[in-house]
Amino acid sequence: MNLVIDCGNSTTKIAVFDGENIISKSVVVTLHITDITSILHLYPIKNAVISNVGIIPTDCIELIRKSVVVYIDLQSTTPIPLKNNYETPSTLGLDRLAVAVGANYLYPSRNILVIDAGTAITYEFIDEYNTYQGGSISPGLVTRFKSLHHFTQRLPLVQPENTIELFGRNTRAAILTGVINGLVYEIEGYITDFKQNYRDVLIFLTGGDIFYFDKKLKSSIFVSENLLLIGLNRILNFNACL
Repeated sequence: MNLVIDCGNSTTKIAVFDGENIISKSVVVTLHITDITSILHLYPIKNAVISNVGIIPTDCIELIRKSVVVYIDLQSTTPIPLKNNYETPSTLGLDRLAVAVGANYLYPSRNILVIDAGTAITYEFIDEYNTYQGGSISPGLVTRFKSLHHFTQRLPLVQPENTIELFGRNTRAAILTGVINGLVYEIEGYITDFKQNYRDVLIFLTGGDIFYFDKKLKSSIFVSENLLLIGLNRILNFNACL
């Protein structure tokens, strides 16, 4: 079994894989050593991978490292089962890399656009030759709400909702429609451009905010909330076989 940990900007996801299947998953705001000891007690963990863009306590890392056969602290130099054409791999976000690997693992030798909706919205393109070509980074949903509130004098801080209209009849509703509909139009625009330039493009939607968009998009998409974890598990298995 594999232990997969994704420490992001706001939360940490912890998953246990039996082969390619997730058998346990949890999300915590802050990772504690008790989270690790509990998992190691419940499951015969053999290998582990950590993707860390936040902060993971040192005692957690040390416990994991001494408890497994193969330990991967994901870095830009970590071998991956995908050719990487990014010009500055050392600046490529590990989460961006992992979702690209995950999508390519699920559908190898296909043109794929991965849209990851979180603190930032990222667009990652993997071509039919199993090569990660690069992508785009845009402010995410909550980031846009916070920006409108922070950089203006009177606009309130609005929380996202699933149900919105085409236009708002008050300031709060106007912000909701502007931000959420604006992002829907942005996403649809990216999808349209990629479909015009590449044949048979598959569209993946993932990330914490996917459920604000998946029903609003006109394009045919695959929704996978675990794509990043799947990619990390694939990277771990790939390195365990080297």
